[in-house]
Parts: sequence; C-alpha cells; structure tokens
Amino acid sequence: MKKTFYSNGKLLITGEYLVLDGAKALALPTKLGQNLIVERNDKQEIKWKSYDADGSIWFDDTILFSEIISTTPFEKESVKNTLITILRSAYQLNPSAILDSEGYIVSTQLSFPKKWGLGTSSTLINNIAQWFEINAFTLLKNSFGGSGYDIACAQNDCPILYHLEQGKPVVEKVKFQPTFVENLYFVYLNQKQNSKNAIASYKEKKNNLEDTKEIINQLTQIVLNAKDENTFAQALEKHEKELSFILETKTVKENLFYDFDGTIKSLGAWGGDFVLVISKENPASYFISKGFETIIPYQEMIL
Repeated sequence: MKKTFYSNGKLLITGEYLVLDGAKALALPTKLGQNLIVERNDKQEIKWKSYDADGSIWFDDTILFSEIISTTPFEKESVKNTLITILRSAYQLNPSAILDSEGYIVSTQLSFPKKWGLGTSSTLINNIAQWFEINAFTLLKNSFGGSGYDIACAQNDCPILYHLEQGKPVVEKVKFQPTFVENLYFVYLNQKQNSKNAIASYKEKKNNLEDTKEIINQLTQIVLNAKDENTFAQALEKHEKELSFILETKTVKENLFYDFDGTIKSLGAWGGDFVLVISKENPASYFISKGFETIIPYQEMIL
C-alpha cells in the first residue's frame, strides 16, 4: 500500500536568527514544497530516491535497517549519513516503524529547485515525522536543530507568527494580506546558504539581545499590520539595520544592490537564498542586469 505525505516550503520574513532566542517571527508557507511516497518492500532496507523539481535524481541509495538501528557515529558528512541521522532519530521516537516492517521503497519529489533553500530539509523532516507518526519539532531538535519555524510552515497553509517559549514552539495563525502585494517580489541570490553555518556564526557574535529582541518583536507587529507600503518598507529597513549591527556585516542592499530604488530585505540566513523586494515598478530588468534572473511575484510564491 502506497502512502503519500506532503509539506510546504517556507520563507522567514522577520526575526531571522533572533527567533532562536525567543523573538517573534513572521513566516510564510510557500506554494512549493516536497512530497514523500512510501511503499512496502520485502527486504530489511529502504530503497531511497530523491527527485529535484526538474525530475532529475539528486540522491539514490539503499539504507539498511541495521544502519538506522546502529548508534555508531559517522566519520564524515554525506547526504546518506545526514539522512540516516534523521531516520535514527525518528526510529528512536517510534521503533515500531522499523522493527515491525519488512522494508520500504521511498521517493521524495521537490516542487522547487533544491538550490533555492525553501526548505529541502524541513519538508523532509516533517514528512518523515508524518510517516513515523511522531512529533516533527522533536525530530528536528533531535537531528538537525534550529528554531522550528520551518516545521511550522511545513504544517500550516497560512501565514504564522512563531516563537519559542521556554524552548517550546508557539505557533499563531495570522492574516497577512498586504494591499500593496503587487509591489512585492522574491529574488533568488544564486547561492544556497548553509543554515547550520549561518546559525553558528550568529551564536559567536550575539551578545545580550533582550533589547534587540523587543525591537524585532515590535517591527514584526508593524510588518504584520502595515496598512501601507511605506510603513511596511520602513519597518523592514529598520529590521535590516538591527541585524546588520548584530551580525557585523553589511546589508544585502549595501553589498549588492546599493543603487536599487526600493527596499530589499534578507530572508532567513543572510547572504544566500531569497530576498524580499519592494518596488513600485517591476524590478526584473534591474536584477537580470545584475545577473539575478529568478524574480518571483509574491502571489506566485506564497500560499
């Protein structure tokens, strides 16, 4: 019997990095995501294939049940070892999914290009959690780590406010329907940012963040409730300056797009993946001239 699971991709609009320390973040699930299809097999193994959005196979291997049950640490990082790490954590939360099965054939299919950084890992973790019938936030904590906002997006079909309270996720469904949505675009920066490395860098640089966290919480509410484009843009620009100070790095606009007539906001890990662009005119020609050819209108990206 075939089972299919699906999870939404994600974009973090406010609260990047500080969401790890309890700040409130506005996050948006995307129309694009990843599914996972599970079929029974008659061997003590999982035959696994992962497909990119264009139909190409980016991972194809066999994982033995014994590799999942084992507790032997890995000597090096690889796609297979990362997947086994997630499956080991899932197995520890629900051993019966492995022990009571003869084997599986699994395939995953992304509807966004893997390089985009819309949540290849988070959608996978949420799908595996559904398959193993376990808590996805616990699985994330026990395997990859992170704030969990991406898991919340994977599970919800509407905008959310997300924060950690004593380490536990708090998810609030909200209405976020800007009247100026036709002026909002997402632009891909041609490189996928490593979330683990970005988080490690943030932890090295952060000091006492209580005051900054409160500022970010206030800006998140302004962004969420903004009735006009100027209020929205000003809040996002202030947000960029606050993070620029904490991370001790220039904003993406200062680095790459200093002559752009509009607002540019980093999303998630700075320096890669997507940015949010606010522009009264279609900005495609500007970004294409700079070598950035993936420009997606807000309404085409967000659920």
